[in-house]
Amino acid sequence: MKQQPKFRRQEWFRYKRLSRTGWKKPRGDDSSQRKNRRYRSPMVRIGYGKVAEVRGLHPSGFEERLVHVASDLEGLDPEREAVRIAASVGNRKRMSIHDRADDLGLRVLNRRRIERKGDLQ
Repeated sequence: MKQQPKFRRQEWFRYKRLSRTGWKKPRGDDSSQRKNRRYRSPMVRIGYGKVAEVRGLHPSGFEERLVHVASDLEGLDPEREAVRIAASVGNRKRMSIHDRADDLGLRVLNRRRIERKGDLQ
């Protein structure tokens, strides 16, 4: 399968701050990149899109499901779906979600190491 090019911003090599930012369409009248000169990096276009079946999936191939409480895990399919715990969830609730996901065989995409108080290690 052909690999997608790295879409670089215009003159990313000139300024360090631009190399770390994302893509921005070149809009200058005389812009070589906008005119598709071959020595410039390619522009983002529709033809570079992904296959429709995998569009929107996590790179691991699973569908992401956002979870706030452990009860949200019920009814999820471990073959197709993976879990992402919401950022606002604290450590206590996060531990219970980790444990319940392990019981159900679900993959947690943003698993975090948590120091459990009172546990022997």
